[in-house]
Amino acid sequence: MTLTDELSSIVGDAFEANGFDRKFGQVRVSDRPDLCQFQCNGALAVAKSEGRNPREIGQLVLDRLVGHNSIEHVALAGPGFLNFDLNDEFLGEKLKAVASTESLGAYGASNKEKIVIDYGGPNVAKPLHVGHLRSAIIGEALKGILRLAGHEVTGDIHLGDWGLQMGQLISELAVRQPDLVYFDPAYTGPYPEEPPITLKDLEELYPIASAACKADNARAEQARVATQELQTGRAGYRALWRHFVDLSIADMKNNYADLSVEFDVWKGEADADPYIEEMVKDLEAKSLVELSDGAKIIRVSRESDKKEVPPVILVNSKGAVGYHATDIATILDRKKNHDPDRILYVVDNRQALHFEQLYRVADAAGYFPEERLEHLGFGTMNGPDKKPFKTREGGVLKLRDLIDLVTEKARERLASSGFSDDYTEEEMALIPQQIGVAALKFADLSNPRTTDYVFDLERFVAFEGKTGPYLLYAVVRVDAVLSKAAKEDLATVEGGLDFVFQKEEERRVALTLLEFADAMRSSIDKRLPHILCEHAYTLAQNFSKFYAACRISDEADRSARLTRIALSIAVKRQLSVILKAMAIPVPARM
Repeated sequence: MTLTDELSSIVGDAFEANGFDRKFGQVRVSDRPDLCQFQCNGALAVAKSEGRNPREIGQLVLDRLVGHNSIEHVALAGPGFLNFDLNDEFLGEKLKAVASTESLGAYGASNKEKIVIDYGGPNVAKPLHVGHLRSAIIGEALKGILRLAGHEVTGDIHLGDWGLQMGQLISELAVRQPDLVYFDPAYTGPYPEEPPITLKDLEELYPIASAACKADNARAEQARVATQELQTGRAGYRALWRHFVDLSIADMKNNYADLSVEFDVWKGEADADPYIEEMVKDLEAKSLVELSDGAKIIRVSRESDKKEVPPVILVNSKGAVGYHATDIATILDRKKNHDPDRILYVVDNRQALHFEQLYRVADAAGYFPEERLEHLGFGTMNGPDKKPFKTREGGVLKLRDLIDLVTEKARERLASSGFSDDYTEEEMALIPQQIGVAALKFADLSNPRTTDYVFDLERFVAFEGKTGPYLLYAVVRVDAVLSKAAKEDLATVEGGLDFVFQKEEERRVALTLLEFADAMRSSIDKRLPHILCEHAYTLAQNFSKFYAACRISDEADRSARLTRIALSIAVKRQLSVILKAMAIPVPARM
């Protein structure tokens, strides 16, 4: 149980002993920590349901709580709020139990699931840019947090590698280099192992090919034909497509590695292709498919819809399949290879309708329950003008350029603070990037997933405030504190000890450490990493106040000294656990 679960059980017993439903004993962290540590508002709900005075109900419950071995003080406030503080012995016992665990009190799911998270979603042949940032960062963090809770999680990048853009690239290359063996229908192979173009060529080809197809109907038709022939198995086109994919993946892996983002499965829309033919037959056999102007569609609208939900185009009039078909088939692929209990899609808010259509088809076909398919939409990272972030020239900023930008700003901050004066060459190459990426990732994760936010480089890379560098510095500072502790004290603490609190700052750090499980559970239940970020920031803040108010390694009183060393170790370990779950590496020093 989390701490609030345990306290809710205690207060629930008091409600039940008075003849009320124990559910009214729900406890939460106080809205006013200056007045009390925890509160329960259940007396107001009971009074409303029974037509009684809420203070009268509150007093009955309070009388049952007075003298409980976990509670130091309980009081009735306002119209019937129950406010209470824990006693030091109970608080110390709870912290001792948490400090002895490897995860420092992380929430453990009672119902563990197999989960696939679909995040990333870049298109082959296009360089990664800022538009790919949030999906990667949020998906990686959710994967880590869910794994920390005990779920079995698989992260899938889900490449865009099978649509019209592939046909556009193939047809553009055919115009430029028609003599390549890939375009000779009589050639049977083998095809060259080395690609006929470089990654740079590929990235330059795509916008040119796309523009040509928009400007010229004949070129657009060539692209459509090439797409269809690729999907139906033309060998030369498949070999050329493989080159495109391999070039792109190699570059993507370098970019994602610098963000500490790792995918377990590097699959794309093309991996769904083997399922398409049988899937279409199955959907037809289930009477879900109908013909409309030569296309095969599935109607998914419902009478309860408040807005129009158009039909899914399974196969277009030209015989080609689109995103809906490949996404439905991808669910079949995931069922076969991973057998998940749940699939999460971390894709921006603008794709909400697409996923609504997808989930309805999957459910109607009996492929996957609609309620176990979740679209975790997110807002955009915007510039100062509140519009999606652009370069000064008005173009889309490449992800590589963004990483370089935050790294250089971190290097400047380290130099101006004097931190990097004695860095080795190797540290100068590594630490600024770690700090810059931490700034970038924490800035993203600390904002609610569902909302937009403004990119503010100066603020994100600051060593003060709610920033990634501030958290990294908190961990590094604890290390500095512990480096001054005597070896025998550290050995005693590591062996486990009874906490003895003397100052309020110590109690506040202890309580914050114990709130980890609640914050993590809420973050998981709501799929909102910013809740856990808020906990980490609060813990770092409270450690800073504790550090300012208390002597630690050189405290004369042995009992207080050991308690404070133990608190410092617990803070460092818990922050490290959280940052690791969110894929934010901590530098060895700053």
